[in-house]
Amino acid sequence: MNRNAILEIRAGVGGDEAELFAAELFRMYLRFAERKGFKVDIADTQKTSLGGIKSVIFRISGPGAFETFKYESGVHRVQRIPKTEKSGRIHTSTATVAVLEEVKEVDIKINPADLKIETFRASGPGGQYVQKTESAVRITHLLTGLSVSCQDERSQFSNKEKALTILRSRIYQMEKERREREMGDERKAQIGQAERSEKIRTYNFPQDRVTDHRIGKSWHKIEDILDGELEPIFRALRR
Repeated sequence: MNRNAILEIRAGVGGDEAELFAAELFRMYLRFAERKGFKVDIADTQKTSLGGIKSVIFRISGPGAFETFKYESGVHRVQRIPKTEKSGRIHTSTATVAVLEEVKEVDIKINPADLKIETFRASGPGGQYVQKTESAVRITHLLTGLSVSCQDERSQFSNKEKALTILRSRIYQMEKERREREMGDERKAQIGQAERSEKIRTYNFPQDRVTDHRIGKSWHKIEDILDGELEPIFRALRR
């Protein structure tokens, strides 16, 4: 099925270092998408004052986008010496990646009466307002409790449309997982609890190695991989 992909990256265990790693994963996917000719639309970003990211939600569109990125869901683990570490000790931090397939209105209907829509001012790191109008939008689906905020567009209408698209995809994914559980598939949720032991992939800087634990394969040149050289990994996962 030729669907667009919606990616959500969130900092996991590890404080500032986890937030910096989340920002690196975000850049990695942007660079790869750029090379593949995909279009990227950012819906919401929660940045930190140190240049890290608490969370980011973005859409990657183009032929085969979801098929390309669908294996990225899970906990990504980084092992390295943080710049702030004076003793030279290696730290382990995590970030979670969730990949949803974008669904259309015809795939899943949402009753407007089941939505709570709020507007607020878009803000930057540290709570500084970057806009004077209430262009940011938060939509909550009352039946499931799912909530999506979008603030990266200047227009309230654009933020509302993006938030609805993401919410629709989340509800679709939730329903899909419910059906699979009823059919006897007891698989765990996509991203787990961001614990270090739940990792799907490790980025080990001291050994210049990236390992995907699901297929037991490793690659070197970690800096190139974080610069978007993901095709060898994606190719191995597809096989």
